[in-house]
Amino acid sequence: MAALSAIRCNAVIRTFFERLTAAGKLFKVALTACMRKLLTIMNAMLKNNQPWNPGTA
Repeated sequence: MAALSAIRCNAVIRTFFERLTAAGKLFKVALTACMRKLLTIMNAMLKNNQPWNPGTA
């Protein structure tokens, strides 16, 4: 559900999703890629104790 919300509201994830679907990826495949991207972003934020910075995502 977080990935679906991010696709709608987060510009970084939305452009990533749109790029994947434009390349011909299926909806579920692109959604799973967005889930993984969100997890890696959140993991890096926790590891480095940094707030969300869309410039580095």
